[in-house]
Amino acid sequence: MAPTAPTTHTGVSLMDNQLFDYSPIVERPPIRWPNGARIAFYVGLNVEHYQVDRPSTSIFAGTAGLAPDPLNYGWRDYGPRVGIWRLIDSLDRHRVRASVMLNSDVGTRYPQIVRAGRDRDWAWIAHGRNNSVFQADMTLDEERAYLTDVVDTIERDTGHRPRGWLGPALTETFQTPALLAELGLSYLLDWSNDDQPYRLNVPGLLSVPYSIEVNDISLFVGKSLSGPDFVRIVRDQLAQLYEDAADSGRVMSLVLHPFVINQPFRHRYLDEALEHIANHPGVWLTTSDEIAEHYARHHGEPRAEHHAE
Repeated sequence: MAPTAPTTHTGVSLMDNQLFDYSPIVERPPIRWPNGARIAFYVGLNVEHYQVDRPSTSIFAGTAGLAPDPLNYGWRDYGPRVGIWRLIDSLDRHRVRASVMLNSDVGTRYPQIVRAGRDRDWAWIAHGRNNSVFQADMTLDEERAYLTDVVDTIERDTGHRPRGWLGPALTETFQTPALLAELGLSYLLDWSNDDQPYRLNVPGLLSVPYSIEVNDISLFVGKSLSGPDFVRIVRDQLAQLYEDAADSGRVMSLVLHPFVINQPFRHRYLDEALEHIANHPGVWLTTSDEIAEHYARHHGEPRAEHHAE
């Protein structure tokens, strides 16, 4: 397990990042995706449960600290009640399987969504118990019990043991990666610092790209952009990654939350974006599970041991 960060008497951390090494993308062996594709594309679909008495992602900060908070809770609750079903229609139309960032509370609260995903062979990524409690400030034993419960519950509800992990709001402790590896998971999505998968310094664990910016919460809630802006950004993201991937494959994720992107006035722009991606040459429509598996099998050889000088 990674140690707690040591500090000086001034409170400044002396700890270097130990989870991964610096690796400039221009110095790596080329990545080859199936059938000569340049881009491995997946939809990161967040299917989440929010507690009614805890503040969380909000559209209006003025009531976010209240309990209950009908304004913001109701806005989020639009996702499982309405938005997800509109999104499923689009995914089906464009033959895209979702990579679902799944809170383990979802199986009991919204079992119809899990059934719909099982019917479509979605990939299931463990995403904490719910999105009201962040992954932080747990002791080692508390976190081990928490993660075990999350992973086991998702396996029971979906019929598949999760291979990947995304923390609620991408939160972790220093112990999280090693504990997930103990549970048999093979990749993390939390460290959004690359356009390619790479091997972490925890045996058997990869990092797979996940987008913070090509993400409906960042674009619509954080920046108040329009639907046409969203389509342009998705097209520009794909165009640049496609150009970059002339010699080595790249990953593109599109991160969605049904209470945001599937509001009626926005939904058509998601459909436009998916149509563009699904019909673009050189794009492998896949899941984060399949990206991690392909990389581990064909490109994920452990690097030589790094020795401090």
